[in-house]
Amino acid sequence: MEITGATKAVEAAVIALGGLNAFQAHSGVSRRTVPHWKQHGIPAECAPMVEAATGISRSRLRPDPWPPTMTAGIEALDALTQNRAGAFALLGALLASPPDTRLLRAVAALPAGESVLGQTIGSLAEAAAATEPEILAREFHDLFIGVGRGELLPYASYYLTGFLHERPLADLRATLQAIGVERARGVAEPEDHIAFVCETMAGMLRGDTALTSDGFGAAGFYQRHILPWAGRLFADLLANQRSNFYRAVGGFGRAVLDIETMAAELPE
Repeated sequence: MEITGATKAVEAAVIALGGLNAFQAHSGVSRRTVPHWKQHGIPAECAPMVEAATGISRSRLRPDPWPPTMTAGIEALDALTQNRAGAFALLGALLASPPDTRLLRAVAALPAGESVLGQTIGSLAEAAAATEPEILAREFHDLFIGVGRGELLPYASYYLTGFLHERPLADLRATLQAIGVERARGVAEPEDHIAFVCETMAGMLRGDTALTSDGFGAAGFYQRHILPWAGRLFADLLANQRSNFYRAVGGFGRAVLDIETMAAELPE
């Protein structure tokens, strides 16, 4: 890992969260940990959490497991695009696996706002502050895994066809191949899982993937692989009465999609 680049990325993350004390509160680490991270780099398992909280790409924080595919860094992005990428990265992190203590603390420290999105962020922060990782592990299992199957199947194929491993998955795999994105080794979930789709969208907004020869980018990915089905999944989460936390995730997801859809409809 390139320590100089990692040091600058950690410093950028500290600044993004409002200083050392705020960064420690978000990350749940001791005061001595941050200088250690600056010198030796953030542990790979912590990079997605810091990315979700700050918008600083994991490919900057840990370029060894997540090498950037483009030379343009996140500094080249406008603030709105950074926020959009951060929102999708956070959704991906929350839905890939049960949030651990560090991620919950980071989410609990997110500031609420007066807008619809800001209100859902406030609700999500309150829900994160009111739960524990052990509780979420059980709720995640019941919702998405279950005995045989969970209450919800968070896959595009299921929401669009009623079955798994159908045409939407094949279409998504064709897109992923075109933009050079591969599923990590050892991951059993099909690529049309909501977490993977959100993570891919975040990466496209950050510029981690190049446009295809015909100009296909984040807007096209959203229209083709997220808009037709993800809103229904988030609505199902929002209607779920067994988990306050994942109900709040559903509300946040719906608000993110509403904004993304309105943005897509604006004239260029």
